[in-house]
Amino acid sequence: MTQRILDPQQIESLDPSAIPRIRLPERFAFFSTRAVRLRHLADHNPIGGYVRLMAALVDAQQEALEHCSASMPSREAIANAQHHCMPILPALSGERDPQWRAVLLRLADHVEAAGAVAPALANVLAELRAMDEAQLDAQADAVLAQRYAEVAPATAPFIMAALQVVWTDLASRIDERDIPYVDAPGVCPVCGSPPVASIVRIGGAYQGYRYVQCGLCGTEAHVVRVKCTNCDSTKGIAYHGIEGGNAALKAESCDECQTYRKIGYQEKDLDFEPLADDLASLTLDLLMSDAGYRRASPNPLLWPDVPGDR
Repeated sequence: MTQRILDPQQIESLDPSAIPRIRLPERFAFFSTRAVRLRHLADHNPIGGYVRLMAALVDAQQEALEHCSASMPSREAIANAQHHCMPILPALSGERDPQWRAVLLRLADHVEAAGAVAPALANVLAELRAMDEAQLDAQADAVLAQRYAEVAPATAPFIMAALQVVWTDLASRIDERDIPYVDAPGVCPVCGSPPVASIVRIGGAYQGYRYVQCGLCGTEAHVVRVKCTNCDSTKGIAYHGIEGGNAALKAESCDECQTYRKIGYQEKDLDFEPLADDLASLTLDLLMSDAGYRRASPNPLLWPDVPGDR
């Protein structure tokens, strides 16, 4: 069967109300699907060992998600978010369900039990377990605000993974009708976090439409194609790929803000997963850096040493 992909002009001409605005994460397999993709992408990958480690961490996320039930926002909080066009579960509010710390320890235990732990990883897990509640919350604040200098690149992915579990749990239980329209470009309408990458989907109501996937809660929001997902510009948009590489994966650059995010096309690779494919395509990041572009936001599972890095 031939799948029809709509071009940007066709999408712009459609009634916006006919396009599904949001795709909420499906909790029963959200992380497990990502873990499978990571293991597939780890083969013949220059950072294959790290990708496999993250696959084990993502497996642990799925297990933790099955036992997670964070406190949902009140109707008053939802109404306030709608009135002010703000995210319904703002990550930067300074408030979060305290069970995220228990999730973090659960993830560490799962990764440790999954196989042989190298000394460097053992030190990272020990460092996380040694932190008290105040230290952990300070690290979570820094990770969510992308204050790079305050977070060790080795511990940040584990902290972010625990936060992802809690916010994905919440996002998977939200009534889509309660989610406000948020004016700021590049902001998740559920949690206010930046997207990690985008995907042009196939099948059903999502056929041919592009969605950006939030790096924290996993919510996907519709964005018209050939538009910068960072600054909303439609000028100076270009697409870059690796010759002989995965034809489904491109880097979408913007000359207005000099940033890029990756974009995947399900018509060329049905199993494309935004976070996993972004993480496993370091060569494309190096190409974009050499071309003078910077990442619009880091991959949640590969923290940069300094701003502007991966």
